[in-house]
Amino acid sequence: MNTTTTSETNDVRATILATGQRLMAGKGFSAVGLNEILTGAGVPKGSFYHYFGSKDAFGEALLDTYFDDYLAELDVTLAQPGMNMAQRLISYFEVWRQTQSFFDCQGKCLAVKMAAEVADLSEAMRLSIKRGTSGIVRRLAAAIEAGVAEGSLSIAADADSTAHSLYQLWLGTSVMVKIERDVAPFTTAMNTTHQILHLPQH
Repeated sequence: MNTTTTSETNDVRATILATGQRLMAGKGFSAVGLNEILTGAGVPKGSFYHYFGSKDAFGEALLDTYFDDYLAELDVTLAQPGMNMAQRLISYFEVWRQTQSFFDCQGKCLAVKMAAEVADLSEAMRLSIKRGTSGIVRRLAAAIEAGVAEGSLSIAADADSTAHSLYQLWLGTSVMVKIERDVAPFTTAMNTTHQILHLPQH
């Protein structure tokens, strides 16, 4: 296969995935039909089945791609120059607050939107979310350990359980923000995060 064909193939697949991510972040997995995705992406149905064997297979690929991008962005955030690890962690949660609200999130709140829904619909999608969230927690735990070692933060429990607690806090808070249509719960979550990491409050 020549380079041009490979590039075009990747572009079409990426376009379908990007369109699906944007639509499903707004409506959820079940509420978005294939025709809506294909119309939005501007590709025929045959193209969809060329890349994805089913809607579930598309959902798994969508989540895998989402988490690959998310983890890459998290790695950049946790390696920002000129900051200690506590500042980098707070920066990560600030970005979370900005991108996971009930307003139009442009596809960035996909995991929050789809996690509870698809976990019972598809084992493959549930495992994709589990892999992705485990990757996030591992990175948070490593950052917390580094923060303790450098003295920019301190914790009462071990780094792994602290990372799990923080991720669960923010995931649950994101759901409450959507239920209440109010971003105030994020302020509470940020205050709690400062307490858990023994950082001064804003």
